[in-house]
Amino acid sequence: MDGIDFIRTRRDLTSFGHPGLTMPCCQIEPAILLFAAGDRSVRTAQGVLAAAVQQRRTSPSRLREWVERLTPLCRARLLLRAIDDMDGGAQSLAEMDVSRLCRAHGLALPARQVRRRDASGRYRFTDCEWRLVDGRLLVLEVDGGFHMDVENWEDDLARQRALSGPDRTIVRCTSRELRDEPDRVARDLRALGVPRAA
Repeated sequence: MDGIDFIRTRRDLTSFGHPGLTMPCCQIEPAILLFAAGDRSVRTAQGVLAAAVQQRRTSPSRLREWVERLTPLCRARLLLRAIDDMDGGAQSLAEMDVSRLCRAHGLALPARQVRRRDASGRYRFTDCEWRLVDGRLLVLEVDGGFHMDVENWEDDLARQRALSGPDRTIVRCTSRELRDEPDRVARDLRALGVPRAA
């Protein structure tokens, strides 16, 4: 059938069922892990896990349990690294790219999704934060493609102003830069004072 790939497996599919449902439905963890293990793109594989966690459909600990249950699983090591990043607060593929960038360039890993009150009293969550040696805070906001829309772009500018302060510097990069030009982003973060990894 067009649009449907059939895969042969020796796994016991009945153990993947969603308990309590009369209709045969797979639990989300084995479904997305098997998809991630078989998809051609490693970025799609990691992205689907991040999306499921970000939308609170599952958790890193549940995914880790299922990786064990599904042994042997293609790409298990890669998927476990992505799950570790999510456990550390990463909620998108771009935020996982920040972790990879930091590890590759010997930079300290950032705090993730930190809750901050802006100038109007509204709570916001920042993507990545580092406490610098001089006590100031450096915030990195990672912009995906939808941030380029005029409405989102203006909202981002207003948000940045409202979150800025004398002891808080906010810088931005795009998810494309993290993917294609990580050396340049790392150089800029180092120049701004991001400390080396312990």
